[in-house]
Amino acid sequence: MHDLHRGGDLHARRLDAVRAWTAFVERGDEAEPLVRPEILSSWRRSGTGRALQLAEAPLADERDTAAYFKDSPLQVAVARVEEELRRTAEDGDLVLAITDAETRILWTYGGRVMRRKAETVNFVPGGRWDEASVGTNALCLAATSGAPSMVFSAEHYAPVVHDWVCWAAPVHDPATGERLGVLDLSTTWDRTHPIGLATARVMARLIEQAMPTRPAAPADPAPAAPDPEERPGLVLRLLGRAEATLDGRRLLLNRRQTEILALLALHPEGLSLEQLHALLYGDHAVTLSTLKAEVSHLRHALGGQLTSRPYRLPMPVETDVDRVVALVREGRVGEAVEAYGGDLLPGTDSPALTDLGEYVAVAVREALLADPDPAAVLRYGELAPYDTEVVEVALARLAGRPHPLTPLLRARLAAASR
Repeated sequence: MHDLHRGGDLHARRLDAVRAWTAFVERGDEAEPLVRPEILSSWRRSGTGRALQLAEAPLADERDTAAYFKDSPLQVAVARVEEELRRTAEDGDLVLAITDAETRILWTYGGRVMRRKAETVNFVPGGRWDEASVGTNALCLAATSGAPSMVFSAEHYAPVVHDWVCWAAPVHDPATGERLGVLDLSTTWDRTHPIGLATARVMARLIEQAMPTRPAAPADPAPAAPDPEERPGLVLRLLGRAEATLDGRRLLLNRRQTEILALLALHPEGLSLEQLHALLYGDHAVTLSTLKAEVSHLRHALGGQLTSRPYRLPMPVETDVDRVVALVREGRVGEAVEAYGGDLLPGTDSPALTDLGEYVAVAVREALLADPDPAAVLRYGELAPYDTEVVEVALARLAGRPHPLTPLLRARLAAASR
Protein backbone atom coordinates (compact mmCIF):
# COMPACT_ATOMS: atom_id res chain seq x y z
CA MET A 1 0.00 0.00 0.00
CA HIS A 2 2.86 2.39 0.70
CA ASP A 3 4.14 2.09 -2.87
CA LEU A 4 1.04 3.45 -4.55
CA HIS A 5 2.09 7.07 -4.33
CA ARG A 6 5.64 7.04 -5.62
CA GLY A 7 5.64 8.89 -8.94
CA GLY A 8 3.41 7.17 -11.47
CA ASP A 9 3.09 3.97 -9.48
CA LEU A 10 -0.58 4.57 -8.79
CA HIS A 11 -1.40 4.55 -12.51
CA ALA A 12 0.91 1.57 -13.01
CA ARG A 13 -0.88 -0.29 -10.22
CA ARG A 14 -4.22 0.34 -11.93
CA LEU A 15 -2.91 -0.97 -15.26
CA ASP A 16 -1.52 -4.05 -13.50
CA ALA A 17 -4.87 -4.68 -11.83
CA VAL A 18 -6.71 -4.41 -15.16
CA ARG A 19 -4.23 -6.78 -16.83
CA ALA A 20 -4.56 -9.31 -14.01
CA TRP A 21 -8.36 -9.13 -14.07
CA THR A 22 -8.43 -9.54 -17.84
CA ALA A 23 -6.06 -12.51 -17.65
CA PHE A 24 -8.27 -14.16 -15.04
CA VAL A 25 -11.53 -13.56 -16.89
CA GLU A 26 -10.11 -14.75 -20.21
CA ARG A 27 -7.57 -17.39 -19.17
CA GLY A 28 -8.24 -18.30 -15.55
CA ASP A 29 -5.21 -19.15 -13.44
CA GLU A 30 -2.72 -17.33 -15.68
CA ALA A 31 -3.52 -14.39 -13.36
CA GLU A 32 -1.98 -16.13 -10.34
CA PRO A 33 1.42 -14.36 -10.32
CA LEU A 34 -0.20 -11.00 -11.09
CA VAL A 35 -2.49 -10.45 -8.12
CA ARG A 36 -2.60 -10.75 -4.32
CA PRO A 37 -3.54 -14.28 -3.11
CA GLU A 38 -6.63 -13.09 -1.22
CA ILE A 39 -7.92 -11.29 -4.31
CA LEU A 40 -7.32 -14.31 -6.56
CA SER A 41 -9.11 -16.61 -4.09
CA SER A 42 -12.08 -14.24 -4.03
CA TRP A 43 -12.10 -13.99 -7.83
CA ARG A 44 -12.30 -17.78 -8.01
CA ARG A 45 -15.28 -17.77 -5.66
CA SER A 46 -16.84 -14.92 -7.65
CA GLY A 47 -16.27 -16.48 -11.07
CA THR A 48 -19.74 -16.23 -12.54
CA GLY A 49 -21.00 -14.30 -15.53
CA ARG A 50 -23.61 -12.59 -13.36
CA ALA A 51 -21.08 -10.38 -11.55
CA LEU A 52 -19.35 -9.49 -14.83
CA GLN A 53 -22.64 -8.17 -16.25
CA LEU A 54 -23.67 -6.41 -13.04
CA ALA A 55 -24.85 -2.81 -13.36
CA GLU A 56 -25.74 -2.36 -9.68
CA ALA A 57 -25.84 -4.37 -6.45
CA PRO A 58 -29.09 -6.21 -5.65
CA LEU A 59 -31.28 -4.55 -3.03
CA ALA A 60 -32.76 -6.17 0.07
CA ASP A 61 -36.23 -5.19 1.28
CA GLU A 62 -36.11 -1.54 2.35
CA ARG A 63 -38.45 -1.93 5.32
CA ASP A 64 -36.66 -5.01 6.63
CA THR A 65 -33.31 -3.21 6.38
CA ALA A 66 -34.61 -0.12 8.20
CA ALA A 67 -36.22 -2.26 10.94
CA TYR A 68 -33.04 -4.27 11.44
CA PHE A 69 -30.90 -1.14 11.75
CA LYS A 70 -33.35 0.51 14.15
CA ASP A 71 -33.06 -2.43 16.56
CA SER A 72 -29.29 -2.86 16.15
CA PRO A 73 -26.64 -1.53 18.55
CA LEU A 74 -24.97 -0.22 15.39
CA GLN A 75 -27.74 2.36 15.06
CA VAL A 76 -27.03 3.72 18.56
CA ALA A 77 -23.29 3.84 17.86
CA VAL A 78 -23.74 5.60 14.51
CA ALA A 79 -26.06 8.19 16.07
CA ARG A 80 -23.49 8.95 18.77
CA VAL A 81 -20.61 9.57 16.35
CA GLU A 82 -22.53 10.58 13.23
CA GLU A 83 -20.96 14.04 13.11
CA GLU A 84 -17.46 12.53 13.02
CA LEU A 85 -18.47 10.00 10.36
CA ARG A 86 -20.03 12.69 8.17
CA ARG A 87 -17.00 14.96 8.56
CA THR A 88 -14.66 12.16 7.52
CA ALA A 89 -16.74 11.46 4.41
CA GLU A 90 -17.02 15.12 3.44
CA ASP A 91 -13.37 16.01 4.07
CA GLY A 92 -12.12 13.18 1.86
CA ASP A 93 -15.06 13.10 -0.58
CA LEU A 94 -15.61 9.50 0.46
CA VAL A 95 -18.70 7.40 0.81
CA LEU A 96 -18.80 5.76 4.23
CA ALA A 97 -20.96 2.69 4.84
CA ILE A 98 -21.95 0.49 7.78
CA THR A 99 -23.17 -3.04 7.07
CA ASP A 100 -24.65 -5.93 9.01
CA ALA A 101 -22.85 -9.25 9.46
CA GLU A 102 -24.12 -10.41 6.05
CA THR A 103 -22.62 -7.35 4.30
CA ARG A 104 -25.99 -5.71 3.70
CA ILE A 105 -25.57 -1.94 3.89
CA LEU A 106 -27.49 -0.38 6.79
CA TRP A 107 -26.29 3.25 6.70
CA THR A 108 -24.26 5.43 4.35
CA TYR A 109 -23.09 8.99 4.04
CA GLY A 110 -21.17 10.38 1.09
CA GLY A 111 -19.32 13.45 -0.05
CA ARG A 112 -20.82 15.38 -2.94
CA VAL A 113 -19.21 13.43 -5.81
CA MET A 114 -19.08 9.98 -4.23
CA ARG A 115 -22.69 10.15 -3.05
CA ARG A 116 -23.88 10.23 -6.66
CA LYS A 117 -21.50 7.48 -7.73
CA ALA A 118 -22.66 5.30 -4.83
CA GLU A 119 -26.32 5.72 -5.69
CA THR A 120 -25.76 4.56 -9.29
CA VAL A 121 -24.47 1.15 -8.13
CA ASN A 122 -26.82 0.71 -5.12
CA PHE A 123 -24.09 1.40 -2.59
CA VAL A 124 -26.98 2.53 -0.39
CA PRO A 125 -28.98 1.14 2.56
CA GLY A 126 -30.31 -2.25 1.52
CA GLY A 127 -27.55 -2.85 -1.03
CA ARG A 128 -26.16 -6.39 -0.81
CA TRP A 129 -22.37 -6.35 -1.11
CA ASP A 130 -21.61 -9.94 -0.14
CA GLU A 131 -19.34 -11.91 -2.45
CA ALA A 132 -22.15 -14.02 -3.87
CA SER A 133 -24.10 -10.91 -4.90
CA VAL A 134 -21.43 -8.65 -6.41
CA GLY A 135 -18.14 -10.53 -6.36
CA THR A 136 -14.84 -9.40 -4.84
CA ASN A 137 -14.91 -6.17 -2.82
CA ALA A 138 -13.35 -4.87 0.39
CA LEU A 139 -16.55 -5.21 2.46
CA CYS A 140 -16.92 -8.93 1.84
CA LEU A 141 -13.18 -9.57 2.29
CA ALA A 142 -13.20 -7.81 5.68
CA ALA A 143 -16.34 -9.70 6.66
CA THR A 144 -14.97 -13.13 5.73
CA SER A 145 -11.36 -12.64 6.87
CA GLY A 146 -12.10 -10.68 10.05
CA ALA A 147 -9.28 -8.28 9.16
CA PRO A 148 -9.09 -4.83 7.52
CA SER A 149 -9.05 -5.15 3.73
CA MET A 150 -8.33 -2.96 0.72
CA VAL A 151 -9.55 -3.56 -2.84
CA PHE A 152 -8.15 -1.31 -5.54
CA SER A 153 -9.65 -0.61 -8.97
CA ALA A 154 -9.89 -3.79 -11.10
CA GLU A 155 -9.20 -5.97 -8.07
CA HIS A 156 -12.99 -5.67 -7.74
CA TYR A 157 -14.54 -8.54 -9.67
CA ALA A 158 -17.47 -6.52 -11.02
CA PRO A 159 -16.37 -4.02 -13.73
CA VAL A 160 -18.99 -1.54 -12.52
CA VAL A 161 -16.70 -0.64 -9.59
CA HIS A 162 -13.32 -0.83 -11.33
CA ASP A 163 -13.02 2.94 -10.86
CA TRP A 164 -13.26 2.58 -7.06
CA VAL A 165 -10.85 1.95 -4.22
CA CYS A 166 -12.35 0.66 -0.97
CA TRP A 167 -11.01 0.15 2.54
CA ALA A 168 -13.05 -1.87 5.04
CA ALA A 169 -12.65 -3.02 8.63
CA PRO A 170 -14.85 -5.37 10.67
CA VAL A 171 -16.91 -3.99 13.55
CA HIS A 172 -17.32 -6.14 16.66
CA ASP A 173 -19.32 -6.04 19.83
CA PRO A 174 -16.62 -4.97 22.32
CA ALA A 175 -18.22 -6.99 25.13
CA THR A 176 -18.66 -10.33 23.35
CA GLY A 177 -16.34 -10.13 20.35
CA GLU A 178 -19.26 -10.95 18.04
CA ARG A 179 -18.83 -9.55 14.54
CA LEU A 180 -21.72 -7.16 13.91
CA GLY A 181 -20.77 -5.85 10.49
CA VAL A 182 -18.22 -3.87 8.52
CA LEU A 183 -17.28 -0.21 8.15
CA ASP A 184 -16.21 0.77 4.64
CA LEU A 185 -14.63 3.88 3.10
CA SER A 186 -14.75 4.20 -0.69
CA THR A 187 -13.63 6.73 -3.29
CA THR A 188 -12.27 6.76 -6.83
CA TRP A 189 -9.03 4.87 -7.50
CA ASP A 190 -7.07 8.04 -8.32
CA ARG A 191 -7.76 9.38 -4.80
CA THR A 192 -6.09 6.41 -3.11
CA HIS A 193 -4.40 7.52 0.11
CA PRO A 194 -1.73 5.66 2.11
CA ILE A 195 -3.65 5.96 5.39
CA GLY A 196 -6.99 4.78 3.96
CA LEU A 197 -6.82 1.37 5.61
CA ALA A 198 -5.71 2.81 8.94
CA THR A 199 -8.56 5.33 8.76
CA ALA A 200 -11.10 2.56 8.21
CA ARG A 201 -9.73 0.63 11.15
CA VAL A 202 -9.82 3.69 13.43
CA MET A 203 -13.37 4.52 12.32
CA ALA A 204 -14.41 0.95 13.08
CA ARG A 205 -12.91 1.30 16.56
CA LEU A 206 -14.82 4.58 16.94
CA ILE A 207 -18.08 2.73 16.22
CA GLU A 208 -17.17 -0.03 18.68
CA GLN A 209 -16.38 2.47 21.43
CA ALA A 210 -19.76 4.17 20.87
CA MET A 211 -21.75 0.94 21.29
CA PRO A 212 -24.40 0.89 24.02
CA THR A 213 -23.20 -0.87 27.15
CA ARG A 214 -24.50 -4.40 27.42
CA PRO A 215 -23.83 -7.10 30.00
CA ALA A 216 -20.72 -8.95 28.96
CA ALA A 217 -20.63 -12.72 28.73
CA PRO A 218 -18.72 -14.40 31.57
CA ALA A 219 -15.03 -14.24 30.78
CA ASP A 220 -12.71 -17.22 30.85
CA PRO A 221 -10.98 -17.51 34.22
CA ALA A 222 -7.75 -15.56 34.25
CA PRO A 223 -4.60 -17.56 34.99
CA ALA A 224 -3.82 -15.42 38.00
CA ALA A 225 -5.91 -12.80 39.80
CA PRO A 226 -4.22 -9.40 39.93
CA ASP A 227 -3.42 -7.77 43.22
CA PRO A 228 -6.51 -5.64 44.04
CA GLU A 229 -4.25 -2.75 45.09
CA GLU A 230 -2.68 -2.59 41.62
CA ARG A 231 -4.14 -0.82 38.62
CA PRO A 232 -6.05 -3.50 36.70
CA GLY A 233 -5.47 -4.40 33.08
CA LEU A 234 -2.93 -3.49 30.43
CA VAL A 235 -1.78 0.10 29.99
CA LEU A 236 0.22 0.58 26.80
CA ARG A 237 2.20 3.63 25.72
CA LEU A 238 3.22 3.60 22.06
CA LEU A 239 3.67 7.25 21.09
CA GLY A 240 7.19 8.57 21.44
CA ARG A 241 8.40 5.63 23.49
CA ALA A 242 7.18 2.15 24.31
CA GLU A 243 6.08 1.20 27.79
CA ALA A 244 3.67 -1.48 28.95
CA THR A 245 2.33 -2.20 32.42
CA LEU A 246 0.06 -5.05 33.42
CA ASP A 247 -1.87 -4.63 36.68
CA GLY A 248 0.63 -1.93 37.65
CA ARG A 249 3.70 -4.06 36.88
CA ARG A 250 6.18 -2.92 34.21
CA LEU A 251 6.64 -5.48 31.44
CA LEU A 252 10.12 -6.11 30.02
CA LEU A 253 9.59 -6.80 26.32
CA ASN A 254 11.75 -6.74 23.23
CA ARG A 255 10.76 -4.67 20.20
CA ARG A 256 8.92 -7.44 18.34
CA GLN A 257 6.96 -8.44 21.43
CA THR A 258 5.97 -4.81 21.95
CA GLU A 259 4.76 -4.59 18.34
CA ILE A 260 2.74 -7.79 18.74
CA LEU A 261 1.24 -6.49 21.98
CA ALA A 262 0.37 -3.19 20.26
CA LEU A 263 -1.40 -4.96 17.40
CA LEU A 264 -3.40 -7.14 19.79
CA ALA A 265 -4.28 -4.15 21.96
CA LEU A 266 -5.52 -2.28 18.90
CA HIS A 267 -7.54 -5.29 17.69
CA PRO A 268 -9.64 -6.30 20.72
CA GLU A 269 -11.67 -8.70 18.57
CA GLY A 270 -8.55 -10.87 18.22
CA LEU A 271 -6.33 -11.91 15.31
CA SER A 272 -5.57 -15.24 13.68
CA LEU A 273 -1.94 -16.28 13.29
CA GLU A 274 -2.06 -15.37 9.59
CA GLN A 275 -3.66 -11.97 10.22
CA LEU A 276 -1.12 -11.11 12.91
CA HIS A 277 1.71 -12.18 10.59
CA ALA A 278 0.46 -9.92 7.78
CA LEU A 279 0.00 -6.91 10.07
CA LEU A 280 3.39 -7.39 11.73
CA TYR A 281 5.68 -8.45 8.87
CA GLY A 282 3.87 -7.44 5.68
CA ASP A 283 5.76 -8.94 2.71
CA HIS A 284 8.91 -9.80 4.69
CA ALA A 285 9.90 -13.46 4.49
CA VAL A 286 9.39 -14.44 8.13
CA THR A 287 8.06 -17.88 9.01
CA LEU A 288 4.92 -18.50 11.02
CA SER A 289 6.98 -20.53 13.48
CA THR A 290 9.10 -17.45 14.23
CA LEU A 291 5.95 -15.50 15.02
CA LYS A 292 4.62 -18.34 17.18
CA ALA A 293 7.83 -18.25 19.21
CA GLU A 294 7.49 -14.49 19.77
CA VAL A 295 3.87 -14.91 20.83
CA SER A 296 4.87 -17.68 23.23
CA HIS A 297 7.44 -15.41 24.91
CA LEU A 298 4.88 -12.61 25.09
CA ARG A 299 2.29 -14.92 26.65
CA HIS A 300 4.82 -15.86 29.32
CA ALA A 301 5.51 -12.17 30.04
CA LEU A 302 1.76 -11.60 30.38
CA GLY A 303 1.40 -14.39 32.90
CA GLY A 304 -0.56 -16.49 30.43
CA GLN A 305 -3.11 -13.78 29.64
CA LEU A 306 -3.08 -14.16 25.88
CA THR A 307 -5.63 -16.49 24.30
CA SER A 308 -5.21 -18.55 21.14
CA ARG A 309 -7.49 -19.05 18.13
CA PRO A 310 -7.75 -16.13 17.84
CA TYR A 311 -4.89 -14.41 19.63
CA ARG A 312 -6.62 -11.97 21.97
CA LEU A 313 -5.98 -10.04 25.21
CA PRO A 314 -8.69 -11.06 27.72
CA MET A 315 -8.22 -8.02 29.97
CA PRO A 316 -9.03 -4.31 30.06
CA VAL A 317 -6.67 -2.44 27.72
CA GLU A 318 -5.80 1.27 27.57
CA THR A 319 -3.55 2.79 24.89
CA ASP A 320 -2.33 6.34 24.38
CA VAL A 321 -3.28 5.98 20.70
CA ASP A 322 -6.96 5.63 21.56
CA ARG A 323 -6.71 8.52 24.00
CA VAL A 324 -5.10 10.90 21.49
CA VAL A 325 -7.64 10.04 18.78
CA ALA A 326 -10.50 10.54 21.23
CA LEU A 327 -9.16 13.93 22.35
CA VAL A 328 -8.75 15.12 18.76
CA ARG A 329 -12.28 13.98 18.00
CA GLU A 330 -13.59 15.96 20.97
CA GLY A 331 -11.69 19.10 19.91
CA ARG A 332 -9.43 19.06 23.00
CA VAL A 333 -6.33 19.90 21.00
CA GLY A 334 -4.04 20.94 23.85
CA GLU A 335 -4.69 17.72 25.74
CA ALA A 336 -4.24 15.70 22.55
CA VAL A 337 -0.81 17.23 21.92
CA GLU A 338 0.19 16.64 25.55
CA ALA A 339 -0.85 13.00 25.30
CA TYR A 340 0.70 12.55 21.84
CA GLY A 341 4.34 12.16 22.86
CA GLY A 342 5.70 11.62 19.34
CA ASP A 343 5.77 9.06 16.52
CA LEU A 344 4.19 5.67 17.09
CA LEU A 345 6.99 3.15 17.82
CA PRO A 346 9.62 5.05 15.80
CA GLY A 347 11.46 2.78 13.40
CA THR A 348 8.81 0.06 13.29
CA ASP A 349 8.61 -1.85 10.01
CA SER A 350 5.15 -3.23 10.75
CA PRO A 351 2.96 -1.99 7.86
CA ALA A 352 -0.13 -1.77 10.09
CA LEU A 353 1.63 0.19 12.82
CA THR A 354 3.33 2.46 10.27
CA ASP A 355 -0.04 3.32 8.72
CA LEU A 356 -1.62 3.92 12.11
CA GLY A 357 1.31 6.10 13.23
CA GLU A 358 0.93 8.26 10.14
CA TYR A 359 -2.80 8.57 10.76
CA VAL A 360 -2.32 9.76 14.35
CA ALA A 361 0.47 12.18 13.40
CA VAL A 362 -1.62 13.72 10.63
CA ALA A 363 -4.68 13.96 12.90
CA VAL A 364 -2.74 15.85 15.59
CA ARG A 365 -1.10 18.18 13.07
CA GLU A 366 -4.36 18.97 11.28
CA ALA A 367 -6.08 19.62 14.61
CA LEU A 368 -3.34 22.14 15.49
CA LEU A 369 -3.60 23.87 12.12
CA ALA A 370 -7.33 24.28 12.71
CA ASP A 371 -6.91 25.41 16.33
CA PRO A 372 -3.31 26.64 16.85
CA ASP A 373 -3.32 27.14 20.60
CA PRO A 374 0.10 28.75 21.32
CA ALA A 375 0.94 26.49 24.27
CA ALA A 376 0.00 23.39 22.30
CA VAL A 377 2.01 24.60 19.29
CA LEU A 378 5.10 25.07 21.46
CA ARG A 379 4.71 21.59 22.90
CA TYR A 380 4.26 20.19 19.39
CA GLY A 381 7.39 22.07 18.31
CA GLU A 382 9.41 20.02 20.77
CA LEU A 383 8.25 16.88 18.97
CA ALA A 384 8.42 18.25 15.40
CA PRO A 385 10.99 21.09 15.55
CA TYR A 386 11.15 21.59 11.77
CA ASP A 387 7.41 21.85 11.17
CA THR A 388 7.37 25.62 10.64
CA GLU A 389 3.89 25.79 9.14
CA VAL A 390 2.17 25.08 12.46
CA VAL A 391 4.18 27.85 14.18
CA GLU A 392 3.48 30.28 11.34
CA VAL A 393 -0.26 29.59 11.55
CA ALA A 394 -0.20 30.20 15.31
CA LEU A 395 1.59 33.53 14.88
CA ALA A 396 -0.76 34.56 12.08
CA ARG A 397 -3.75 33.74 14.27
CA LEU A 398 -2.38 36.03 16.99
CA ALA A 399 -2.13 38.76 14.30
CA GLY A 400 0.19 41.01 16.31
CA ARG A 401 -1.91 40.83 19.48
CA PRO A 402 0.24 40.63 22.63
CA HIS A 403 0.64 37.14 24.01
CA PRO A 404 3.22 35.89 26.53
CA LEU A 405 4.21 32.99 24.26
CA THR A 406 4.77 35.07 21.11
CA PRO A 407 8.55 35.48 21.72
CA LEU A 408 8.93 31.73 22.20
CA LEU A 409 6.96 31.02 19.03
CA ARG A 410 9.17 33.40 17.06
CA ALA A 411 12.27 31.83 18.56
CA ARG A 412 11.01 28.38 17.59
CA LEU A 413 10.39 29.59 14.04
CA ALA A 414 13.86 31.20 13.82
CA ALA A 415 15.56 28.04 15.11
CA ALA A 416 13.74 25.84 12.62
CA SER A 417 14.56 28.16 9.71
CA ARG A 418 18.35 28.11 10.15
